[in-house]
Amino acid sequence: MLYDGDCAFCGRWVRRWGNSTGDAIDYEPYQEAAARFPQIPPDAPRRAVHLIEPDGRITRGSQAVFRAQAVAGHRRWPWWLYEHSRVFAAVSQRAYALIASHRTAADRIDRLLMGRRTEPVRYDLTRQIFLRGLAVIYAIAFLSLWVQIDGLVGSRGILPVHSLLERAQSELGTERYQLLPTLCWWNNSDRFLHLLCGGGVAASALAVAGIAQLPAFVLMYVFYLSLSVAGQDFLDFQWDVLLTEAGFLAILLASWQIRARATPPPRTILWLLRWLLFRVMFMSGVVKLSSGDASWRSLTALQFHFQTQPLPTWPAWYAQQLPAWFQRFSCGGVFFFELVVPLLIFAPRRPRLAAFWMIVFFQLLIAATGNYGFFNFLTIVLCLTLPDDEYWRWLLRLRRAAKKRPKPRLRWPRWVTIPVGAALLALSLPQFVAAFGVDFPWPAPLTDFCRWAEPLRISNGYGLFAIMTTRRPELIVEGSDDGMAWKTYDFKWKPCDVRRRPAFSEPHMPRLDWQMWFAALGGPRDSPWLYYFLDSLLKGSPDVLALLADNPFPEHPPRYVRVMMYEYRFTTAAERRATGAWWHRDLIGLFMQMPAAEQ
Repeated sequence: MLYDGDCAFCGRWVRRWGNSTGDAIDYEPYQEAAARFPQIPPDAPRRAVHLIEPDGRITRGSQAVFRAQAVAGHRRWPWWLYEHSRVFAAVSQRAYALIASHRTAADRIDRLLMGRRTEPVRYDLTRQIFLRGLAVIYAIAFLSLWVQIDGLVGSRGILPVHSLLERAQSELGTERYQLLPTLCWWNNSDRFLHLLCGGGVAASALAVAGIAQLPAFVLMYVFYLSLSVAGQDFLDFQWDVLLTEAGFLAILLASWQIRARATPPPRTILWLLRWLLFRVMFMSGVVKLSSGDASWRSLTALQFHFQTQPLPTWPAWYAQQLPAWFQRFSCGGVFFFELVVPLLIFAPRRPRLAAFWMIVFFQLLIAATGNYGFFNFLTIVLCLTLPDDEYWRWLLRLRRAAKKRPKPRLRWPRWVTIPVGAALLALSLPQFVAAFGVDFPWPAPLTDFCRWAEPLRISNGYGLFAIMTTRRPELIVEGSDDGMAWKTYDFKWKPCDVRRRPAFSEPHMPRLDWQMWFAALGGPRDSPWLYYFLDSLLKGSPDVLALLADNPFPEHPPRYVRVMMYEYRFTTAAERRATGAWWHRDLIGLFMQMPAAEQ
């Protein structure tokens, strides 16, 4: 291939092409080699690169670039498109001519977006950093659930898993195994639930250590999916399905070796992980606009959010005191981070690295003002797929890798990763389009495929706070021995005592506290589990009581329980100075009370 040796932009791109074509193509500046090819006009290579093949065939411009890649066996699809699509051929030639005639500007843009680097991009280190980071998140999720599992779905819990499976067995027949994929069909005892949690922690420890990563991630996915099904309402949050989806992709990214080594990852799976990160971020912005919520469109949502979100932290109180103009500005910033920044995930290197840091910064801001379990940290782990090895080595001050990359041994073949990747991409499209509020008529086979795959939680819809709650109804649970004097059951994390400072629970996910927030937004019939919770208090279930901050009836269970509804708001700075309270509350009335027959 002949190119203009006096053009720095051309030389830089020739070196990049050379990394992919290897020894199959020789690159020479036309200033030195033009005499050997008299059939090419002397100044022609200054306007466009020329590829000369052994049989005398000559191509130029974008055609030469695509042909060189195809001849080298590196990337054949652009050449196929060029040969079979007149539109693609015409557009690519015009784009090449435009760049060639404005090489000075193109050189500046290229250095701005990609820098001066010409070495091949590697993601061997990126792969291991992501896998070990995801394994840490898995460990957090399993540990957090482990300390709550008995009270939530154990035999003496609020929603015992054996009751779910018995109903499913009588109502669904053999279809129950597909609709409720869980190992608890084999054993649903409390001991087995603990085994699933402990086994998940052990598998995550192996993956963090880089030992038997493939079977470890298989076990983590299967165990967490099983617990998610068993957990019912308590494990139906977006971060739970996000973890199972990311965990499934990690299986296809994990090393086959007993001891993980730095080997190149399947690019298809790497791009799917970035697509997952894009959907998590971008869909969150889209649903806020497509919902038609007035507070988001008027940029006033953050004037309510800090005090109405499920479990605020103490910095949220200070954020609530910020002036209205700053909160409107911050609301605009939310749309910037959720609608603009995600587009840079698919941009060249430097904008992609900027997206990495901006998303990390945004997630840390969210984590500072609200308790969302491991969600923000899981999103940050997905961001770890954006930098390449060179950037990680610079950031972590690691020595440069050997130029000769290790030859991969056992790994997922492309005939597995590409079809599976295509299937996962197809699964995600209906949910992605639905976020825009568009009712698109998808083909029946795709709809059936989505319905079949839905219980596996390998492709999901995302988007938080589409409708901003502008008031904070809060449920306070009380018990009594005589129906006259009532004592309050305090929760560990949700607002109860107005003087108690809002605390950090993350990365722990207090699932009962979260569900109490959802229950307050509807009526008693919208949260059937609440009846079972109150019944557990009447029975004095020790496993359920362990989920609470204290038990006001240590000697015996109460005879009566009720739920009162209050409206909470953060105090103003003046109110807090005067009273020391973080919250102000007003009684709304009785939310529900267990009928005497049920007691």
